[in-house]
Amino acid sequence: MLNSKHIFEEASILNRCRKSEARAQKLLFEHFAPKMLGICVRYVKDRSEAEHIMVGGMVKVLSKIDRYTAAGSLEGWIRRIMVNECLMYLKKNKVVFMEVHLENRGDIVDVSFFDTYDAEVLMLMIRSLPIGYRTVFNLYAIDGYSHAEIAKTLNIEINTSKSQLSRARALLQKKLSVLTNNQAPRTKNHEII
Repeated sequence: MLNSKHIFEEASILNRCRKSEARAQKLLFEHFAPKMLGICVRYVKDRSEAEHIMVGGMVKVLSKIDRYTAAGSLEGWIRRIMVNECLMYLKKNKVVFMEVHLENRGDIVDVSFFDTYDAEVLMLMIRSLPIGYRTVFNLYAIDGYSHAEIAKTLNIEINTSKSQLSRARALLQKKLSVLTNNQAPRTKNHEII
């Protein structure tokens, strides 16, 4: 929970950013950039591309700061801009989402399986997913989008969103099972594949 001093400081920095004060803009950037880079890295595997997207997103935040209405948290508003920037990057780079029809055989993986793993391990696993799976998984499981919102945002069918999520979860479960058995395949950079 934010204390009143933090809220006052955030409000002060926000007002100064609206007046285009460079020092306030720098403070806002430095405060949110690390967390927003984490969001970008979840969507875009290449760190340098993620950094580029994050910087572009923060420029957009600062240029549109007058549009922030305080209806929600400032961080939530910035997060939404970052997710949208990542999605625009993926669309521009023509990420293809393939629909895989699921039969009613219980193909949906139980998400409680993931509760026992360290967040850092899970993030590495998520980053290792194919781009389509990773994007839908991030939007649904982490950013809280519904399948209808994902379908509209990515211009795909709702069933495509559901199948991508199911396949992502199944692949994550498989990778975590391998990791649990101490047989995790690794690349030369020690990233989990």
